[in-house]
Amino acid sequence: VSPLHRGIDTSEVEREISFRTECGLYYSYYKQMIQAASIQQGLHGLVYDNKTESVRTINILERMNVYQEVFLSILYRILPIQQYLEPVYFYIYTLFGLQAVYVIALYVTSWLLSGTWLSGLLAACWYITNRIDTTRVEFTIPLRENWALPFFAVQIAAITYLLRTHLQPVQERLTLMAVFIATFLFSLTWQFNQFMMLIQALALFILDCFDMLPTAKVMWLYIIQISGLLLVCVLQFFNSMILGSLLISFNASVLVARTIQKNLKKGGLLNRLGKLILHVLLVLCLTLLINKLIKKILNLESDEHIFKFLKAKFGFGATRDFDANLYLCEEAFGLLPLNTFSRLSDTLLFYVYIFVLFFMTVAAVIIAFWNLSGSNQVQFMEKMEECTVTLKPDAAYNLIHTILFGCLALSTMRMKYLWTSHMCVFASFGLCSTEVWKLTLKCIHLYTSQRTRVIKYSVPVMTLLYISYKFWPGIMDELSELREFYDPDTVELMNWIKSNTPNTAVFAGSMQLLAGVKLCTGRTLTNHPHYEDKHLRERTKQIYQIYAKRSPEDVYRILRSFGTDYVILEDSICYERRHSRGCRLRDLLDIANGHIMDGLGENEPDLKPSLYPRFCEEIKKNLPPYTIHFTRVFQNKTFHVYKLAKHK
Repeated sequence: VSPLHRGIDTSEVEREISFRTECGLYYSYYKQMIQAASIQQGLHGLVYDNKTESVRTINILERMNVYQEVFLSILYRILPIQQYLEPVYFYIYTLFGLQAVYVIALYVTSWLLSGTWLSGLLAACWYITNRIDTTRVEFTIPLRENWALPFFAVQIAAITYLLRTHLQPVQERLTLMAVFIATFLFSLTWQFNQFMMLIQALALFILDCFDMLPTAKVMWLYIIQISGLLLVCVLQFFNSMILGSLLISFNASVLVARTIQKNLKKGGLLNRLGKLILHVLLVLCLTLLINKLIKKILNLESDEHIFKFLKAKFGFGATRDFDANLYLCEEAFGLLPLNTFSRLSDTLLFYVYIFVLFFMTVAAVIIAFWNLSGSNQVQFMEKMEECTVTLKPDAAYNLIHTILFGCLALSTMRMKYLWTSHMCVFASFGLCSTEVWKLTLKCIHLYTSQRTRVIKYSVPVMTLLYISYKFWPGIMDELSELREFYDPDTVELMNWIKSNTPNTAVFAGSMQLLAGVKLCTGRTLTNHPHYEDKHLRERTKQIYQIYAKRSPEDVYRILRSFGTDYVILEDSICYERRHSRGCRLRDLLDIANGHIMDGLGENEPDLKPSLYPRFCEEIKKNLPPYTIHFTRVFQNKTFHVYKLAKHK
């Protein structure tokens, strides 16, 4: 629940623990910068950080996308608002303000595509009424995507404008600058930027191959993507994961391939198809070659867990890799649930989207075939007139964009927010588009220009009236409802840590909980939820042996190797019931360790019984092999904290 929905008398700890998992980690750097003696000291603390990962100094600005927290904290320090506004509310209001920019960008994109403000209004209304499926900002405020997606929406609006015909040179240059700034800010604020922009680059590549976009503008967009990402790379102290991204390899390959194959768009159908297949193969081979070369030179392994996850997800063999299975077992990385479509259908969004998508796709296929055939026959051009009007370059880009991001959303639920927000834009554009209605009415032999105009305005207005009548009362009720975040066990734990442990104490535990420990208490962590580092992934797997079947001596040795003073055990993980057998954290650890899993069910034949009981269960019995290394110092219904003995 958003901290905005809670009473003003809640304590700071209660307010901060509402920033769950990685959200708490990111917000902690904003808090750290504000509490620093000076801006210079705050920046030094981030560049030479030794509290996020114990016995290791890391550069937070290199490893994580937290420049937004740095910028916001500096802004809060220099503006005369400290007396009127607490830091947490300045942070929240800024992010909610950014969501307003998001809605405006969706409005503008839809308006540009359709030529009427009514389309923009409908897109904004659909975005708000479908907010369960279009945004997570209400519940996970500091999440990176909540910072990044507004800039992505601005970039799409700018690209939509750029792809218009008959732009003046000055307009084109200014629009390219807007695309670059939006691309740079999007890349700076989200670590998954390279994967989103790779899909965007694929969209441009497909359209360029079928001659549906101006090649010069497409080349500029490739260059903007590369330059934006490289600028972020410089600001992130030459982060190797960016340099080894598939996006840079792909865009560079396309630019090289286009230089080699200059006559790609000349000749008849078979000639062009042959050249096109050769072009695609050349780009793919160059991409893999360049990417492999960069990774070999840089010795890069930061993103290997993503490719292991993708390989297992799409059925290219089962894996016992702990990191890949950790993703595979999370609902957010599973297939898009079917109930998403029923919710989107309640507001008529999904029905309209499918209707528009069908007509646009048919038009796109016909035009692609026409372009490849290189036909100049007057009769054929006359037959195709309505399709060419329907699919201008800006509409073609938004069509392929929505198809590719739709495929991503269907395969990975967490990515649905990239699709559903654009779905609002695409559906509203189609509903307010003269060309779509003209084509539809021609297909059923009812076309007249007057009838087209009437339908173009009356159907969107009726849709808006329906949405207002059905959903406005519910939205008003939600806004008037005050909800409170309530987690007394976690509050008790954080208060105990602050009062009873030294500031230099090192804590081990689950990634999600430790992010809260850092934010609320400032203590040093052994591991955390930002998973884009191979060293950290290996460390986390070692720390998680507290939930595996390991001897107390092994667990003690592992924890002490990371400088651990206290370990926090959670009953919700030790006795987990949220996931089914095979996906519980303890099961993933057992499989990775070669041990059979608990409970009834099948086990793979090569898994063996462990020589030891489960550590998190056995330690609670206070048996001598455990008490010699671990002393319980705190306990409530959810958490058990043990202090590690310091043997010589």
